[in-house]
Amino acid sequence: MKVQFYSRSNCPLCEEARLMLELVKEDIYLDVEEINIEEDDELHEKYLLRIPVIESKGQIIQEGRIDYPTLLEAFTS
Repeated sequence: MKVQFYSRSNCPLCEEARLMLELVKEDIYLDVEEINIEEDDELHEKYLLRIPVIESKGQIIQEGRIDYPTLLEAFTS
């Protein structure tokens, strides 16, 4: 499953989200595309106060505090 992971540098919540995605990837296949919002002004404005943001198929799965159970349920249902 293709997943977009919006993040930026020096973001502790993004680091936690990256770890959660790695844990989920141990259970199911995910093709994670990490997108640094600082490289695109439009994305920076849209996601600055919301990151990390995990999106798939145009739907936001989770943002802010990312947790394993929510991710796993979203990607397996």
